[in-house]
Formats: sequence, structure tokens, C-alpha cells
Amino acid sequence: MDTDLASLRSRWNEVLDLLESRDRIAWLVFFDARLASFENNVLTLDFSDARKFAASHEYEAVRPKHKNSLTSAIKEIFESEVLIEELQ
Repeated sequence: MDTDLASLRSRWNEVLDLLESRDRIAWLVFFDARLASFENNVLTLDFSDARKFAASHEYEAVRPKHKNSLTSAIKEIFESEVLIEELQ
């Protein structure tokens, strides 16, 4: 399947719903991410909105542990492999 940023954004809630049904902790870690860019199968996520809430919504330390759950949900919805990076 040919995936681009617009198609990822249009179906992102499906990804999050699937993620929540499989791993609620992973969902909590990624639900407030903004899709910043998608190039060469690398999805860059922006968590700057989450940082506005201070420490109560900041999961930076545990995100690496849950990336596999997110990439698995994306693969199931879009039938393609995606790498996840964070906007610095």
C-alpha cells in the first residue's frame, strides 16, 4: 500500500484505537503525538503539545519501549513497515 502523511493522518484514529485495544499503556504514550512528517517510511512524531502539560503527560522516557506496539498497529492498518522518530 502506498502510504503518505495525508493518509496516515486520515486514519490515525484507527491506529490509536487498535493500539488502545492491544496495549493501553502504549496508547497513553502516543495518543497526543502529532504527525509531523513522513518520508522514506520514517514517521516523525511531535510531542510539543504534550509538553505543555508539564510532567503529567510527558512519557519521553518510556516511549522507546512502546514503539514496537505503535509500529505494529500502523503495519496492520496500512500494510507497510514504518520507523518512528521524534521531533527534537
